[in-house]
Amino acid sequence: MTTLVTGAAGFLGSHLTRQLVARGEDVRVLMRASSTNRAIADLSLEYVTGDLRDPASLERAMKGVKRVFHVAADYRLWARRSREIYDSNVGGTRNLLNAAKRAGVEQLIYTSTVATIAVDRPQLPNEFTDAKLKEMVGHYKRSKWMAEKEALKAAKDGLPVIVAMPTTPVGPWDWKPTPTGKIILDFLNGKMPGYVETGLNFVGVEECAAGHLLVAEKGKIGERYLLGSENLTLKQVLDTLSKITGLPAPRLKIPHGLALGVAYANTIFSRLLGRAPGIPVEGVKIARHMMFVDCSRAQRELGFKGGPVAAALERAVRWYEANGYIVKSRAKRMVRAAA
Repeated sequence: MTTLVTGAAGFLGSHLTRQLVARGEDVRVLMRASSTNRAIADLSLEYVTGDLRDPASLERAMKGVKRVFHVAADYRLWARRSREIYDSNVGGTRNLLNAAKRAGVEQLIYTSTVATIAVDRPQLPNEFTDAKLKEMVGHYKRSKWMAEKEALKAAKDGLPVIVAMPTTPVGPWDWKPTPTGKIILDFLNGKMPGYVETGLNFVGVEECAAGHLLVAEKGKIGERYLLGSENLTLKQVLDTLSKITGLPAPRLKIPHGLALGVAYANTIFSRLLGRAPGIPVEGVKIARHMMFVDCSRAQRELGFKGGPVAAALERAVRWYEANGYIVKSRAKRMVRAAA
């Protein structure tokens, strides 16, 4: 049976692809001509060049495929042309669903995000929380909410779709890095003078990838499954990183209003220089909300185990260190602290 993976060269997608290959699966990956495969270059894979925005390339990728893991997404908190995010995440998902239906695919696992349900509620949100589009902050969240609706509608119309909802994966092989990885790197490189009061649910990326396999094995068509581990404040994460590295955690708590003003100024300055802002306004707006969730359903129904987040953060730190992401002066301090 051939399994197609989109987003196989990305952070979560590369881990999922590795686990599929380790199980002896025949794996085909869809990659854009401009993408690099360094995260999966050592694996025995079948490559198809294409793009989610190109229906013809999806038709080619689907030939002979029985199962699809649609992990690819445009995960940016800032884009010069926000339309690109919707074209990939919404239009691209719609194109893929249509191609899968025409190809007679037997199962499609759609990778959504915790962001589509992590909204302010009296109780912790879970898979049954009915969040509204107006509650989504920023283009990335809105696009993923809309794409998830496309996937669930396809399931109602007869396509065997199951939705996996990662929380915030952390761990090794975050080449790009992701927005979450950038926060970790900012700490490691001494670029974080303070922190804002916010919180997320975190999960080790390896465990999150394994959770996708459980969703495929035990999940129900048309259902959503949160793949997460621990609800942690940003301060708790920074303190954990401090324990891992011996580097001091920032003590200054920055008010959200001040952080937002700095983000707007940074965006204007970055636009003048023609580069992406280091502090995206969208990221600061998202940080106003605690994105804590109840992940117990996947544990009960799928047997999912998220693992300790501290261990995942340590794996991330050691990988960043081994691959030259940390400036030498800071890395030397880490070595002395570890000794």
